[in-house]
Amino acid sequence: MGHACPVCETPQRDAEHLANHLAFTAMLHGDAHEAWLDEHAPGWIEDGAAELAPVVVEYADEAEYDEVFEDTVPEGDGHGHAHEQGHAPTGAAFDAGDADGDTQRVLAEAREMTRAMLEDDDDTKS
Repeated sequence: MGHACPVCETPQRDAEHLANHLAFTAMLHGDAHEAWLDEHAPGWIEDGAAELAPVVVEYADEAEYDEVFEDTVPEGDGHGHAHEQGHAPTGAAFDAGDADGDTQRVLAEAREMTRAMLEDDDDTKS
């Protein structure tokens, strides 16, 4: 069981994945996800998933979330095409050099957020 996005109803695995879905969709597209976060979680842009998750899950309905594991799907992509190891199973991998300016900005911001998160984790483990 997971949680449905309160904006688009896309099911997410758990509260943290829901928080990431809302924030990344808002950053990439603006749209209703950004408006929803502005209304229900002011300051969301500065929060990480750990801070945002308990806020957004309060507004989310439970939803069926089917887990998919490598050993439960046929080899290839289901269309008779085999993919190289390491390729994103969703086909989401791409050369960032092919991205437009907004996408490059968001990717750079995501890399920086990830770097900061990993540094914070290292600091708390020390």
